[in-house]
Amino acid sequence: MKTVYHKADSRGHANHGWLNSYHTFSFANYQNRDRMNFGVLRVLNDDTVSQGMGFGTHPHRDMEIISIPLEGDLEHKDSMGTTAVIRKGEIQVMSAGTGVMHSEYNKNKDEEVKFLQIWVFPRELNVEPRYDQKSIKEGEKINGFQQILSPNKNDDGVWIHQDAWFNIANFKKGNGKNYMLNKKGNGVYAFVLKGSAKVGDRVLNERDGLGIWDTQSFNIEAVEDTEILLMEVPMELPSYLK
Repeated sequence: MKTVYHKADSRGHANHGWLNSYHTFSFANYQNRDRMNFGVLRVLNDDTVSQGMGFGTHPHRDMEIISIPLEGDLEHKDSMGTTAVIRKGEIQVMSAGTGVMHSEYNKNKDEEVKFLQIWVFPRELNVEPRYDQKSIKEGEKINGFQQILSPNKNDDGVWIHQDAWFNIANFKKGNGKNYMLNKKGNGVYAFVLKGSAKVGDRVLNERDGLGIWDTQSFNIEAVEDTEILLMEVPMELPSYLK
């Protein structure tokens, strides 16, 4: 088993006043040759958006973009005609494909919005743009893994154009479970949302990240009540990036 450890305070940081963002991987003005991606996982941004502020209309293409609110709610508008609000307990996906314009705003005047912005390289280019969001609160599991994303339209959670599986792991102190990877050649990036846990041989605290690959499984054990996002992705980049 191979691993790469990213301590929370080693992430890139940009505070724009209205947006306070921590970058696990290179993004915008934060450029680190050693932290460009984890397999096809390209962006993991931990964003806080101030009251009444947001991202103006901007373009994306050929990327699977996933948003997971942690606090508050965020309004989404796009060139496909979608207007939606995503809240804590939901997950949003936008397949940018051939191209899409979108904006995201915190319309609340009395609370910030905290959310994860995640980008995954798709397995193929020029797919038809699409949008989806689903509740992940309804299927919440304690002391187990809750699948929130997969490559399959009929599975639990949302789906994307990539052989990736995301799970939320909620464990009470002292509990744990073995995670089995879904596909050979994949790795898992574990990101602690709250609490602390031993993942493999490493103890991770809040907002620490650990990439794990060249293994079929690994164990998680909660040091305290813990919530972890597990992002299983192919480690080999698609041919169009080689």
